[in-house]
Amino acid sequence: MILPLTPVRLKRHAARVFGNKEGVVCENLRFTYQEFNQRCDRLSDALLKLGLERGQCVAYLSFNCHRLLEAYYAVPQLGAILLPLNIRLSVEELSYILNDAAPRFLFFDPEFISLIEDLRKHSKSVEHFIALRPDSNGTKPAWSHTNFYDELLAAAEPREIDYRGIEENSVAELFYTSGTTAYPKGVMLTHRNLYLHAFYTALALGENDSAVGLYTVPLFHVNSWGSPHILTLAGGRHVMIRKFDALSVLELVQRERVTRLQMVPAMVIALINHPDFAKYNLQCVKELVMGGAPTNTALIRQVEDKIPGCVAMGGYGLTETSPVITFAKIKSHLEGEPNNVLLRRKATAGYAFAGSEVRVVDPQGNDIKQDAIEVGEVVVRGDVVMEGYWKQPDATARAIRDDWFYTGDLATIDAESYILIVDRAKDMILTGGENVASAEIERVLYGHPAVLECAVIAVPDDKWGEVAKAIITLKPGKQASEADLLNHCRQHLGGFKVPKSAEFVGSLPKGGTGKILKKVLREKYWEGRDKRVS
Repeated sequence: MILPLTPVRLKRHAARVFGNKEGVVCENLRFTYQEFNQRCDRLSDALLKLGLERGQCVAYLSFNCHRLLEAYYAVPQLGAILLPLNIRLSVEELSYILNDAAPRFLFFDPEFISLIEDLRKHSKSVEHFIALRPDSNGTKPAWSHTNFYDELLAAAEPREIDYRGIEENSVAELFYTSGTTAYPKGVMLTHRNLYLHAFYTALALGENDSAVGLYTVPLFHVNSWGSPHILTLAGGRHVMIRKFDALSVLELVQRERVTRLQMVPAMVIALINHPDFAKYNLQCVKELVMGGAPTNTALIRQVEDKIPGCVAMGGYGLTETSPVITFAKIKSHLEGEPNNVLLRRKATAGYAFAGSEVRVVDPQGNDIKQDAIEVGEVVVRGDVVMEGYWKQPDATARAIRDDWFYTGDLATIDAESYILIVDRAKDMILTGGENVASAEIERVLYGHPAVLECAVIAVPDDKWGEVAKAIITLKPGKQASEADLLNHCRQHLGGFKVPKSAEFVGSLPKGGTGKILKKVLREKYWEGRDKRVS
């Protein structure tokens, strides 16, 4: 018997096996898996009645919410494509995406009404604007659909859709990556990609029905690193939080007994340095996985010191890989290594888990030495790699060559196949003919006790072409001078790698996931020059 590989099956399984179990928590609402399944099926029925057809896109401009989570099953089970939009993009960026993907439906939170009013002037494909909830006055715009989201569901039938008609290699989800030198690219993830990613990642994590996951990463960011499918597969509990707020996270972790956290390092820094951190009991958290940006041993150590019994580790993936492909778990035969070695391993991106082949190659495509020194580009092959870029065959052909996806990330690899991301290719600093990895300098800076957050960028220099500059925020109550931090770098780095200057700021610009935006930091230094700042 051959059935299509689709994440829709995961929802059906959870409803039948864990139907009476509480599956979704969102603010003051709680749904069993059976109730969640019925809500998804009602949404599918409502969309069918409104005329949604196979292959069409359904867009969401929404905070993390159970209503958006329901779309992760209701839209794909109709053979349609879910398009979660990054709520932090500009009108110009969102207009491009809407015109490129041409969704007929756009569901929205009331906080984005003024933004959508601007978008309506530039995008003509959307026929139905559907409010997910009322605004502060209990109303909705005149141009939106007659019914609110929950009213649509109440009028629909919870009829089961036959998933056997789904083509597993058809697109289920569409995510747009940040633009580099041109426009954003739509990453096409298929039913097969998402189904197998859930199994591979759940196996790597050792997931089971006792898992409680908190959505600190936005759902528009590659389905919050696969959480909607991984947790549902295992029968775990989904805990929604509208957007990251350190105090709210602390409260929810304690109240809901969250077992695993997934965050970018900037979120972790904000969490463990919150002034009320010590007031909360986080011993329920058994693992904290960091991705989206390189982590460091100092941060791993701080997490494990502040949350007893928690194992902190790095992970790695991209939108184009569904997204997760590596975790920095400690292999059983390495558990006896000295603690400082274990810390270094946990601060790497980790090693590939089942379903993904990961290599690090030189410019000719040959594997580099597994000596943790030589640097090459990370390339990936496997079931979780995207179908391609939406309507961009040339960009797809440049990214996927000889059945390998070229990530643009530079890394070392050791004898145990742990990879360490040293930088994005575009973030490497070329100073006096030497390549310097900004991430390497940042790891050293994070080892200074006064540094809260930092970013190292290239700035123009008349003698060397470009040099490294550190942009730093200090921990509350801590002090350090530029000279202090540069001397700290000299103790740990070769002279040519030491930043030529350091600047202190109150905060660093961040994207929707909390990732530091180096593009924004670089712009003022390279305005009118040739250096690419995206």
